[in-house]
Amino acid sequence: MNRFIGFIKKEFYHILRDPRTLIIILGIPISQMLLFGFVVNTEVKDVKLAVYDQSKDEMTTRIINKLTSSGYFMLQENLESDNDIEAIFKKGKIKEVLVFEPNFASKLERDGYANIQILADASDPNVARMVTMYTQNIINTFVRENGVGQVSPIQISTSIKKYYNEEAKSVFMFVPGLMALIMMLVSALMSSISITREKEMGTMEVLLVSPLKPIQIILGKVAPYLLIAFIDAILIILMGNLVFKMPINGSLTLLMAECFLFIFLALSLGILISTIAPTQLIAMFISMIGLMLPTMLLSGFIFPIENMPTVLQWLSAIMPARWFNEIVKNVMLKGVGLMFIWKQTLILLIMSVIIVTASVKKFKIRLE
Repeated sequence: MNRFIGFIKKEFYHILRDPRTLIIILGIPISQMLLFGFVVNTEVKDVKLAVYDQSKDEMTTRIINKLTSSGYFMLQENLESDNDIEAIFKKGKIKEVLVFEPNFASKLERDGYANIQILADASDPNVARMVTMYTQNIINTFVRENGVGQVSPIQISTSIKKYYNEEAKSVFMFVPGLMALIMMLVSALMSSISITREKEMGTMEVLLVSPLKPIQIILGKVAPYLLIAFIDAILIILMGNLVFKMPINGSLTLLMAECFLFIFLALSLGILISTIAPTQLIAMFISMIGLMLPTMLLSGFIFPIENMPTVLQWLSAIMPARWFNEIVKNVMLKGVGLMFIWKQTLILLIMSVIIVTASVKKFKIRLE
């Protein structure tokens, strides 16, 4: 019995002395709890709002102030024409536009009712649904607060129109997110295993002493998987369009070019992981755990980035899937061109250069 107890103590000491084991046992549960606790938030806050006020009277000003003082909305733009509405939505920052009809206050005073149109960006249907519901509730509260004591209570009618996804289909949100998730995991996983396999089989040294330069070895490893992952991307887009009726309103050529860039970035990230990981199992573990959860939680795939704490918003900025998710939604749903997504494209390009450079340096270290 004493030997058995001594054996158990020895195992405890081994675990406590191994920082990698402690990270797996303690670090991952803590980090996942913190991520889910802060990210999983179904409320909306600081929603960027634009207003097309055709009346510009005291009553419309009070309603706007009621919305912005609630803590849920931030007034970003005052539009001068209804032609500006779709353009402001395509930029991707504004989630809702309020349209007040002409002579709003005088009509409300004379007839007892007036109309407000609520326009929402439904490329993320869950956010659009929440935003419009919050807006209606705040306007209804305003009506109740200002209708008490009047002979005929005032009525403000709200009509809702959703841009880019009128039926608020959730699949329109999930297809772009799943594209990013699947392409990131498949590409990074395949490429991360490729070099660690060479290490385990003992053929890595042959590659390192060959006339090939490190960049040539990396590109040679990436090239076959780049083609395979690109075929996967085509299949995902076809299934989204034919099976789930996901529209492709923008340029198909631009969409495929962006997919190619994202796949190259994901494969390069997998190569970087493989230069660090000593075995295929560890490479697979890093690719699955280190990429899957952040891609799901911090890319805007499921939960709006605007609702996250500031620290997590900063962290999401280094997630390639966040920028690719925005690109796919903008091209497929909004039909925008490169001039609207140049920032996201540039970020992915810079990330690709940084990751490939880091991978080459890791190879050079091995060569030395």
